[in-house]
Amino acid sequence: MNQSSASARQTALVTGGAGGIGVAICRYLADAGHRVAVADLNAEAAARVAATLPGDGHFGLAIDVSDETSVERAFDRVTEDAGRPTILIAGAGVLFFKPDGQRPLIKEISLADWTRTMTINQTGCFLTCREFARRLPEGHSFGRIVTISSVTAQLGGYRSNAAYIASKAAVIGFTKALARELAPQGVTVNSVAPGLIDAPMLRQSLPQDRDSEVAATIPLGRIGLPEDVADAVAYLVSEGANYQTGTTIDVNGGYRMQ
Repeated sequence: MNQSSASARQTALVTGGAGGIGVAICRYLADAGHRVAVADLNAEAAARVAATLPGDGHFGLAIDVSDETSVERAFDRVTEDAGRPTILIAGAGVLFFKPDGQRPLIKEISLADWTRTMTINQTGCFLTCREFARRLPEGHSFGRIVTISSVTAQLGGYRSNAAYIASKAAVIGFTKALARELAPQGVTVNSVAPGLIDAPMLRQSLPQDRDSEVAATIPLGRIGLPEDVADAVAYLVSEGANYQTGTTIDVNGGYRMQ
């Protein structure tokens, strides 16, 4: 397999691949001709997603991004079945709300909930990206890493709790550090920061009967779709993004402008 170009067929590992945004990303990567390893805490859900992707060679597997051994085993499995991953989408994440769908205030967040959020969103991103970096060959080679942050990390958050905001802000900083380190090897590292996206995580706190109310606060007048995020990811792994690294692409319909 030609590793020097994004136009050649690559092996892509997508964590959180069975979630709403993750599924759209997996589909876009498969449409682009890449072989996709759909990785998720729920192995059965990952396998179901893989079975629906266009093309061949796709498969699902279990991964707990918060567990170092699980991450190493997932990379071993992908490498054995499809070759060393040259595209990594670090998309696994968690966001919790109170039972009434409201975000807890800082004074209400338990240490257990804070730690779980940080361990999955922040440490999980670190572990998967570190494993990708450790397996790079010597010298210059093709590679793409895309992390998933959030508009809340840039706004301080309106709907999200402080643990989620802090963890996703850390993802942006980590992305920049990794981009600088891996640039000499030809690997680009970028982040995508979704805004309000019609995916299961948003639906924890926003019933559909409030969509028009919320859409009115977004300049483009609608809640985003998982495909909107996948479009940005597809660009970042393409040849067109060869000179882009250490950046964050906002996908929020103008909800936050900079």
